[in-house]
Amino acid sequence: MESTLQKPAFVAAKTAPKATTIAYWIVTALFCLQMGFTAYAQLRLPQVAQAFTHLGFPDYFRVELSWAKFLGVVLMLAPVPARLKEWAYAGFAITLVSALLAHLAVGDGPEAWGWAAATGVLWGLSYFLWRRL
Repeated sequence: MESTLQKPAFVAAKTAPKATTIAYWIVTALFCLQMGFTAYAQLRLPQVAQAFTHLGFPDYFRVELSWAKFLGVVLMLAPVPARLKEWAYAGFAITLVSALLAHLAVGDGPEAWGWAAATGVLWGLSYFLWRRL
Protein backbone atom coordinates (compact mmCIF):
# COMPACT_ATOMS: atom_id res chain seq x y z
CA MET A 1 0.00 0.00 0.00
CA GLU A 2 1.37 3.40 -0.98
CA SER A 3 1.57 6.35 1.38
CA THR A 4 -0.85 9.21 0.88
CA LEU A 5 1.81 11.71 1.91
CA GLN A 6 3.31 13.64 -0.98
CA LYS A 7 6.69 14.00 0.72
CA PRO A 8 7.57 12.23 3.93
CA ALA A 9 8.96 14.48 6.66
CA PHE A 10 12.47 13.09 6.45
CA VAL A 11 12.63 13.74 2.69
CA ALA A 12 10.98 17.16 2.69
CA ALA A 13 13.99 18.97 4.12
CA LYS A 14 13.86 22.66 3.32
CA THR A 15 16.41 23.65 0.69
CA ALA A 16 16.95 27.11 -0.70
CA PRO A 17 16.72 27.72 -4.43
CA LYS A 18 20.10 27.90 -6.13
CA ALA A 19 19.55 31.55 -7.13
CA THR A 20 19.00 32.54 -3.48
CA THR A 21 22.19 30.78 -2.44
CA ILE A 22 24.22 32.44 -5.21
CA ALA A 23 22.75 35.87 -4.44
CA TYR A 24 23.48 35.39 -0.74
CA TRP A 25 27.14 34.59 -1.34
CA ILE A 26 27.63 37.46 -3.80
CA VAL A 27 26.05 40.04 -1.48
CA THR A 28 27.77 38.62 1.61
CA ALA A 29 31.17 38.60 -0.13
CA LEU A 30 30.72 42.25 -1.12
CA PHE A 31 29.63 43.13 2.41
CA CYS A 32 32.59 41.28 3.94
CA LEU A 33 35.02 42.93 1.51
CA GLN A 34 33.66 46.33 2.50
CA MET A 35 33.85 45.60 6.23
CA GLY A 36 37.29 44.01 5.90
CA PHE A 37 38.57 47.02 3.96
CA THR A 38 37.19 49.47 6.52
CA ALA A 39 38.78 47.46 9.34
CA TYR A 40 42.12 47.54 7.53
CA ALA A 41 41.76 51.26 6.80
CA GLN A 42 40.96 51.98 10.45
CA LEU A 43 44.18 50.28 11.50
CA ARG A 44 46.52 51.58 8.79
CA LEU A 45 45.34 54.84 7.20
CA PRO A 46 46.05 58.05 9.12
CA GLN A 47 43.14 59.92 7.50
CA VAL A 48 40.73 57.30 8.87
CA ALA A 49 42.27 57.71 12.34
CA GLN A 50 41.69 61.46 11.99
CA ALA A 51 38.06 60.80 11.05
CA PHE A 52 37.61 58.86 14.31
CA THR A 53 39.07 61.80 16.20
CA HIS A 54 36.71 64.12 14.31
CA LEU A 55 33.79 61.95 15.47
CA GLY A 56 34.99 62.20 19.07
CA PHE A 57 36.08 58.60 19.56
CA PRO A 58 39.23 57.64 21.48
CA ASP A 59 42.03 55.98 19.55
CA TYR A 60 41.70 52.63 21.34
CA PHE A 61 38.09 52.34 20.15
CA ARG A 62 39.24 52.46 16.52
CA VAL A 63 41.59 49.53 17.14
CA GLU A 64 38.99 47.49 19.05
CA LEU A 65 36.38 48.11 16.38
CA SER A 66 38.76 47.03 13.63
CA TRP A 67 39.52 43.69 15.27
CA ALA A 68 35.83 43.14 16.01
CA LYS A 69 35.08 43.72 12.33
CA PHE A 70 37.74 41.20 11.30
CA LEU A 71 36.24 38.65 13.69
CA GLY A 72 32.74 39.36 12.34
CA VAL A 73 33.92 38.85 8.76
CA VAL A 74 35.40 35.47 9.71
CA LEU A 75 32.14 34.46 11.40
CA MET A 76 30.12 35.53 8.35
CA LEU A 77 32.21 33.47 5.94
CA ALA A 78 33.02 30.40 8.05
CA PRO A 79 30.71 27.44 8.60
CA VAL A 80 29.82 28.30 12.20
CA PRO A 81 26.61 27.73 14.19
CA ALA A 82 23.71 30.00 13.26
CA ARG A 83 23.81 31.68 16.66
CA LEU A 84 27.34 32.98 16.02
CA LYS A 85 26.33 34.30 12.60
CA GLU A 86 23.34 35.99 14.21
CA TRP A 87 25.66 37.72 16.70
CA ALA A 88 27.93 38.83 13.86
CA TYR A 89 24.95 40.30 12.00
CA ALA A 90 23.82 42.06 15.19
CA GLY A 91 27.28 43.48 15.82
CA PHE A 92 27.54 44.78 12.27
CA ALA A 93 24.06 46.32 12.51
CA ILE A 94 25.04 48.17 15.68
CA THR A 95 28.30 49.29 14.09
CA LEU A 96 26.64 50.62 10.93
CA VAL A 97 23.82 52.42 12.74
CA SER A 98 26.33 53.91 15.19
CA ALA A 99 28.55 55.12 12.33
CA LEU A 100 25.59 56.75 10.64
CA LEU A 101 24.46 58.42 13.86
CA ALA A 102 27.99 59.59 14.72
CA HIS A 103 28.40 61.26 11.34
CA LEU A 104 24.98 62.89 11.55
CA ALA A 105 25.67 64.07 15.12
CA VAL A 106 28.74 66.06 14.07
CA GLY A 107 26.99 67.46 11.00
CA ASP A 108 28.83 65.48 8.31
CA GLY A 109 27.27 65.36 4.88
CA PRO A 110 26.40 62.38 2.66
CA GLU A 111 30.01 62.11 1.47
CA ALA A 112 30.93 61.00 5.01
CA TRP A 113 27.93 58.89 6.03
CA GLY A 114 27.05 57.55 2.57
CA TRP A 115 29.41 54.58 2.88
CA ALA A 116 27.81 53.50 6.14
CA ALA A 117 24.36 53.78 4.56
CA ALA A 118 25.38 51.85 1.43
CA THR A 119 27.09 49.17 3.50
CA GLY A 120 23.93 48.97 5.59
CA VAL A 121 21.97 48.13 2.44
CA LEU A 122 24.43 45.29 1.72
CA TRP A 123 24.04 44.16 5.34
CA GLY A 124 20.25 44.12 5.00
CA LEU A 125 20.33 42.13 1.76
CA SER A 126 22.82 39.65 3.20
CA TYR A 127 20.76 39.14 6.35
CA PHE A 128 17.50 38.81 4.40
CA LEU A 129 19.00 36.21 2.06
CA TRP A 130 20.69 34.33 4.92
CA ARG A 131 17.32 33.97 6.65
CA ARG A 132 15.93 32.48 3.41
CA LEU A 133 18.60 29.77 3.25
